Amino acid sequence: MVWFKRDLRMEDHQPLLRASESGLVLPLYIIEPELWNQADTSARQWCFIRECLQELQQALSAVGQPLVVRVGEALPVLQALHRQRGIAQLWSHEETGNGFTYARDRSVRRWLRQQGIPRQELQTFGVIRRLGDRNGWAPAWERQMALPCHPAPVSLMPLTGMECGGIPSADDLGLKADPCPDRQPGGRRAALALIDSFLTGRGHNYAKELSSPLTAFRSCSRLSAHLALGTVSMREVLQTARARKGSKAFIERLHWHCHFIQKLESQPSLERMNAHRAYDGMRQSDLERLTAWAEGRTGWPFVDACMRALRHTGWINFRMRAMLMAVASYHLWLHWRDSGEVLARRFVDYEPGIHWNQCQMQSGTTGINTVRIYNPIKQGQDHDPNGVFIRQWLPELANVPLVHLHTPWTMTEREQQQACCVLGQDYPKPLVDHLEAARQARDRVWAVRQGDAYRKEADAIQKQHGSRRRSNGRRSSPSRRRKESPGQLMLDLG
Repeated sequence: MVWFKRDLRMEDHQPLLRASESGLVLPLYIIEPELWNQADTSARQWCFIRECLQELQQALSAVGQPLVVRVGEALPVLQALHRQRGIAQLWSHEETGNGFTYARDRSVRRWLRQQGIPRQELQTFGVIRRLGDRNGWAPAWERQMALPCHPAPVSLMPLTGMECGGIPSADDLGLKADPCPDRQPGGRRAALALIDSFLTGRGHNYAKELSSPLTAFRSCSRLSAHLALGTVSMREVLQTARARKGSKAFIERLHWHCHFIQKLESQPSLERMNAHRAYDGMRQSDLERLTAWAEGRTGWPFVDACMRALRHTGWINFRMRAMLMAVASYHLWLHWRDSGEVLARRFVDYEPGIHWNQCQMQSGTTGINTVRIYNPIKQGQDHDPNGVFIRQWLPELANVPLVHLHTPWTMTEREQQQACCVLGQDYPKPLVDHLEAARQARDRVWAVRQGDAYRKEADAIQKQHGSRRRSNGRRSSPSRRRKESPGQLMLDLG
């Protein structure tokens, strides 16, 4: 049995290839309703996965044995298939998922041991299971990425009497309505087309154009969802990018992709607990502010435009993700878990290892990264100076003069009437004064970052999770590393 999870491809799929060399193969995907009831999942994500599964099922069918799809809890599904066919060996890639999949995998491993069924979980990405120390991690990542890509099996023997099973829609699974009109299509063919168009044209100005939402939708690779669901492997993308002399900035981000997932692999509690426990209890929930932020009604036009674009497309570039999270955490003083769940559901490319570590980084709770409080007005003026993006996503501001577009509250009542945009009626007033909120947040966060006890815990976090890479190849001291923020604005696989 080959259990597909977040590796929805045949190419460079070592478990599938090795299993096919051993005899009959049952390729399996389990749709777990309880997983899709978690707070970090959404219908838009399932729709993308469904398209990936449909293509994978066709590809496997073409070589002899279609993908077998089952709906239910993983362990009962495996037990039923074992009774029906007898599982000689279970193959899969290692998965660094959310808390639900972590608990599910532990339960399955216990059952396999009890049944005496051999289990082969092979490494995916550059993430290392049971990693003891970050020293040497970067060279290990390079060695893993340099290995040859595994070919897809040429043929699979068909399994007689085995129903393939249908792939349900979001409605069939009872998922909450989640309109996402401009969502990316799923499937390996779409991923390969993106790689080609990125390396042959779209990505030529990647380093210069990845920060602004005006240019990022085209100039970023847009491979993040495909890497998260594994329609292509990290090794395939990296080797192709290097062979075709792709952007060095893009290649660097592939490294950071695994760097962040490694953190969650090594410490699963980072999904829910502050990395540095000195921040426990510092922020509280505020449903009114959270809802306004989630719906793009903060009163800060650039922030609201980014949120509405994300809601419509399922994607936004990394700098804007960082800004959205920072505004929620600092200006609105929301707990990163509350705002993080909203963003997780909105991101078609949701990758737990990256997402939750970035939520903590942008909220200042890691203890080892620079506290970065984005000015939501300056970000708009820098990355949308003519207001093109704002007007696209906030039609209620279409007639507001550019001089007031980033700060509509500076209009007089007469100017509001002339622009057909009355604050508090057509567009909300700012939830808070952004400058005063930023000042208070900075004081609160830095008040915690004092004393020997704080520094001792920060050093322990740095030792476990901090990057050992620097551009000159040397390692930096712990005190210097706390002043740096590797990857804070560099993780843009989108």
